[in-house]
Amino acid sequence: MPRAAVIVLDGLGVGALPDASDYGDTGANTLAHVAEVVGGLRLPYLERLGLGNVIPVRGLAPRAQPEAAYGKMAEISAGKDTITGHWELMGVIVREPFPVYPNGFPPEVIGAFERAIGRPVLGNKPASGTEIIAELGEEHLRTGYPIVYTSADSVFQIAAHEEVIPVEELYRYCAIAREILTDKHRVGRVIARPFAGQPPHFYRTPRRRDFTLAPPGPTVLDRLKASGGEVIGVGKVKDIFAGRGFTRSYPTRGNQEGLNTLRQVLQERFCGLVLANLVDFDTLYGHRNDPWGYARALAEFDAFLPELVGRLHSDDLMVITADHGCDPTTPGTDHTREYVPLLAYRAGGGAGRHLGTRSTLADLAATLAEMFGLPRPEEGTSFWGEMYYGLD
Repeated sequence: MPRAAVIVLDGLGVGALPDASDYGDTGANTLAHVAEVVGGLRLPYLERLGLGNVIPVRGLAPRAQPEAAYGKMAEISAGKDTITGHWELMGVIVREPFPVYPNGFPPEVIGAFERAIGRPVLGNKPASGTEIIAELGEEHLRTGYPIVYTSADSVFQIAAHEEVIPVEELYRYCAIAREILTDKHRVGRVIARPFAGQPPHFYRTPRRRDFTLAPPGPTVLDRLKASGGEVIGVGKVKDIFAGRGFTRSYPTRGNQEGLNTLRQVLQERFCGLVLANLVDFDTLYGHRNDPWGYARALAEFDAFLPELVGRLHSDDLMVITADHGCDPTTPGTDHTREYVPLLAYRAGGGAGRHLGTRSTLADLAATLAEMFGLPRPEEGTSFWGEMYYGLD
């Protein structure tokens, strides 16, 4: 059985989708706008692979013979969040959008949650995670009440100081919320957001945990695991799939730890897939409107790429893509409805082919299924033949 590594650069969109206006994201283009703000990107290894061939990007020249097959993929799921993007990449399309709460959660949700945990909550409104702990952190310290908030995504987030509500207790609160949030209130994720520090210097700790709905159908991860292949998660991906489909998982606290872990995994002899999420692009820079930090993170990833490529075996497949956009130059701080890049590199050749604009992120799942000899998924069209043999 061969090996594949899929690296998701969380939030690296490459241009607004045709329906972006329905999401308030007309004109979004994470990669191109970051490059414009910083005066051009210098990403020599990604340029070699063909990132400058995907879309015009200041500082990245298109290559006549890029080393990877290249293109971009459209998300067709109803949404622009982490779950819908990752699920679609692995072959499950979300047709009905998860509920969102621009005015906070209704009384039937908050009341049930407060009764279940035996105390009131603070907040109950859409907010940035760092801003709401700055706003309500002192009151939380004084009262012991957890902070509940949401965003433009389908999330129920609970923030608590680790010295006020211990992390395991916070996880218990999240599990309670997950049980309550069903049917019409089936939010995609309940997220534990522990923090520490003293006012005004609060900071979020790395013990975040996501309590996610399970995908409604089998993913390529499930099928690969059932066939006897290894499925290894790096970063938050196991949580995104509610723990399903993985043989082992390595949670990480940011891009650098994720890259180091991915390098270690690729040094091993295994047969199957490693799926890695590099979260800092989204959480530290996209959501915080920091294009300069975003550009630095891209440069750090580019500089690390040779370490990963050098550990690929002959005929291994490495795919670099994203799950949605998170344009740091837009007025808001939310995800953006965008195409995502597709760079597919094979250590043994098959490079340089233009894979075009794929109609769904599930084309990646279909390609992995063909590569591993798995049953053809219901969604997606494989680009395996196009990549290696120039076949349509």
